[in-house]
Amino acid sequence: MNRSLRLLTLAGCLLFAACTPADDNYRVIGELASDRIEITAEVNEPITNIVVAEGETVASGQLLAEQNPARAAARLGESEAVLAQAQARLDELVRGPRRERIEAARASEDGAARELAFRRTEHERIQKLAERELASPDLLDQARAALDSANATLDLRRAQLEELLAGTTMEELQQAEQAVRQAEARLESARIDVDRHQLHAPVDGVMDSRLFEQGERPQPGQPVLIMLAGSQSYARVYIPENYRVLIKPGTPARIFVDGLAEPIDGTTRWVASEAAFTPYYALTERDRGRLSYAAKIDIVGVRERLPDGVPVEVEFLVDGTLR
Repeated sequence: MNRSLRLLTLAGCLLFAACTPADDNYRVIGELASDRIEITAEVNEPITNIVVAEGETVASGQLLAEQNPARAAARLGESEAVLAQAQARLDELVRGPRRERIEAARASEDGAARELAFRRTEHERIQKLAERELASPDLLDQARAALDSANATLDLRRAQLEELLAGTTMEELQQAEQAVRQAEARLESARIDVDRHQLHAPVDGVMDSRLFEQGERPQPGQPVLIMLAGSQSYARVYIPENYRVLIKPGTPARIFVDGLAEPIDGTTRWVASEAAFTPYYALTERDRGRLSYAAKIDIVGVRERLPDGVPVEVEFLVDGTLR
């Protein structure tokens, strides 16, 4: 009778010990989570197409949604025309004046030279008549003025011809080159504006929710889509202060997920350097009032993505000593 009582007492103690968490198993509780990424609108244009559905797996760079690009496309066309005009002007200066313009300038110089010769002869004739008092002083003044005008015209035609023969100056070429660069920069900016009408996935992940539908017009900076980053969720837990010194990035762990019969392997990715108050779901009677440190535990060896929000327990595989 005493032997049976002792066995029953021993079994009860073992059961109680199994149900009571030990102080040295470094086990904490938390939930599965993923980094949330907001895909925001950069332009105030209506949404024309949403390519992905909620819950769909997406790859980095994949097109998610489109906004109406009509205005940006018009500005892009204008920028392309301005660049073509600036490039044509630069090509013209590099090539130099056309042969036809040079021939026309030479003809103008010859005409001005003949006009000067005529005005000089006319002035000499009238001057002789004036000496013989056969021409009035006013007529002589008019002939002198016509001669001076012919001289100025010839100087102008010669300068224009020399300018054409000398070709384009260095300063003109530099101005034309800077105009081309300015037009290229405006064209690149217009292309970026067009690209901003398409929303792409920044990383691999899962489409969590759509905040706008086709036809709606979001404001710039307003979230349109919410993504869950990564190909797998992770365990987000809060580590009590007395565990913190033994846990660091790379510490192995076992993750007990509600609904899975066996624990899965994990590796500590990150532990906060500053303490925070323990969230309500992690408050046990023993831990109330303590500060805890947020941590992320990556899941290892599980291909199928586990859903966010599922409660987990994480046991850190440490021996409780520092080396």
